Amino acid sequence: MLRTPESAAGAAGLTAILDRPQEASLAFDFDGVLSPIVADPSLSRPYPGVVAALGRLAELVGSVSIITGRPVADVLRLGDLGELAALEQFSIFGLYGMQRWDRAGRAVVSEPVPAGVAEARAELPALLEAAGEPGVTVEDKAMSVAVHTRRADEPHRAFAALRGPLHELAGRHGLALEPGRMVLELRPPGVDKGHALRAIVERRGARAVAYFGDDLGDLAAFDAVERLREAGMAGLKVCSGSDEVPQLAARADLIVDGPPGVLEFVEGLNERLK
Repeated sequence: MLRTPESAAGAAGLTAILDRPQEASLAFDFDGVLSPIVADPSLSRPYPGVVAALGRLAELVGSVSIITGRPVADVLRLGDLGELAALEQFSIFGLYGMQRWDRAGRAVVSEPVPAGVAEARAELPALLEAAGEPGVTVEDKAMSVAVHTRRADEPHRAFAALRGPLHELAGRHGLALEPGRMVLELRPPGVDKGHALRAIVERRGARAVAYFGDDLGDLAAFDAVERLREAGMAGLKVCSGSDEVPQLAARADLIVDGPPGVLEFVEGLNERLK
């Protein structure tokens, strides 16, 4: 079923996508949107049916993209994208846009790794040992470093306790600290999903855009949609609903029930557009 967005601007965005699908670019976060959130990020998998649904959508609209904080290689491996990754209408932007999937060359293209990431990574073990929060894990993304507290003995306490020390660590090495759903990520400043979304819109010459997110890191993409609206483009912001991130839900034109709701919405689009 294709639900109508609650805001007038969101409804106009959906109408534009339906009326001019070949001029529309739709972008999706991975974790929490296309795949359920799990305690161990290495075990994440797409919600059943969602990859096939995206493949059908990519043949009906101007472009479909995944914009994620994960490395592109993770999405390719965990997502089992198959034929979808070979479509000209499909793209992947990883590490908030610092990596992208080169479909023609079947390779990952990356920006240079900032020196501050390696320096911060080297200091993390001592910082975490001093914090004394059992169960905290570190995910090395090569161009950024993420500290996960979801598997800690007390996840929310660990998140709060580590936020200050990690902010100081990031500042010492010229990095930004990006909080998310039980994760604190150190990455280069000025890099976010909004930049990646605008790059897609420009590259594809889109006249309508939609973004599907679930986390604090997706606020920058919502910002980008709003700025594009101000410039006259139709836009839609969809939140893959989560009680953990009310800030994103408050900004959304439409809230769906997690990855199952995203799949339902995409299938509704496919049905209307075919």
